[in-house]
Amino acid sequence: MKVGIMAIGDELTSGMTQDTNSSYIAREIVAEGWELSGMLIVGDDEEAIEKGLECLMKQSDALIVTGGLGPTTDDRTTASIARAFGLKLHMNEEILGRMKKGFQAFGLPWSETNAKQALFPRGAEIIANPVGTACGFSIDPGDTIIAVIPGVPREVYRMLPEGVIPLFKRRFGEAERRRARRTIKTFGITEAEVAGKVGDLDGASLGVDIGFYPRFPENHIQLTAWGDTPDEIRETLAAVEHLIVQRLDRYIFGYDDDTIEGVVAALLTEKGLTLALAESCTGGLIADRLTNVPGSSLFLERGVVVYSNRSKTEILGVPAETIDRHGAVSEETAFAMAEGIRGHAGTDIGIGVTGIAGPSGGTPEKPVGTVFIALADADGTRCREFHFRWGRRRNKEMSSQVALELLRRLLRGVDIHG
Repeated sequence: MKVGIMAIGDELTSGMTQDTNSSYIAREIVAEGWELSGMLIVGDDEEAIEKGLECLMKQSDALIVTGGLGPTTDDRTTASIARAFGLKLHMNEEILGRMKKGFQAFGLPWSETNAKQALFPRGAEIIANPVGTACGFSIDPGDTIIAVIPGVPREVYRMLPEGVIPLFKRRFGEAERRRARRTIKTFGITEAEVAGKVGDLDGASLGVDIGFYPRFPENHIQLTAWGDTPDEIRETLAAVEHLIVQRLDRYIFGYDDDTIEGVVAALLTEKGLTLALAESCTGGLIADRLTNVPGSSLFLERGVVVYSNRSKTEILGVPAETIDRHGAVSEETAFAMAEGIRGHAGTDIGIGVTGIAGPSGGTPEKPVGTVFIALADADGTRCREFHFRWGRRRNKEMSSQVALELLRRLLRGVDIHG
């Protein structure tokens, strides 16, 4: 089966918003063993929507349309699709009533403009939305079935697997051959270095497609295998994964949906260790990432942003003479920050990060991107100096990533200077 994807929205065609939905949908479609016939982005314009439908339907057995189902006047998807196939719109009273009850339950004011989201082409099958107000729908005008869902990513991530894919399977059945993917996530090695270490592996002869995908600040290797049974696919992927792990083990921090903060959180929880953070140039970004992991209260005791010199001294006890003599961005200050936060919080581990994020503040001796990261535990304190080369935001992101990677190594008993 060939599946086309059309994303609708002026915010997408203007470049104001990145279309992440289409890439997610494409991955899921391919994983089901179906073929992607094409991807298209159009604005909130009836003529553009109709022409987009016409284009994709020529080469697709099914279409997935996202976006333009909101209550505002620029949300034209439903009306455009109805007009394209000569279908009248009708109000679904059951969904309208459900929407009104939902607004009331959350104490939100009801506006009649919201009723627009209960309008559907006559004869359409409703696709439930468990996390939003706008339900999707599908129509089957002939050779191509069309599924329409909202463009809010978290809604797409629920409605695609729970509503759209089951709908397509009812129509077309399971694919004869299945595909599966395995993503190997690395950090601390460039894309070119990754390719240099594993690029000689012949994916075709091994029965696997090997792709290299940079995801700043990480580099991912994606393996895709085909097979008649899940066991066959698993065995193929495992064999190739083993070869790659042999060459890249020290740089691999996780697989598939793993995040480095999630891996660190699991290690801290498993070992029953507690952590405290003292952040300067990262501005609390490390704490933000760790607290995005459910259950982080089990290990994260506190995190403080000590941006000024005075805060470093008053809160952490960093000696003023240390800052005066060596500077706020120095190994000595990072040492004192890590030890200070660990002592104040009474935790097993303390981390101190100080640096120059940019774009100003650098000197010939300490240019923009200079960062010191220190880790303190019962075995002592160790620190590393880094020199990053990006803009302010990326320097902060890289600093937080490196701090988490050093912590991962520490927890695994690996030399952080390796």
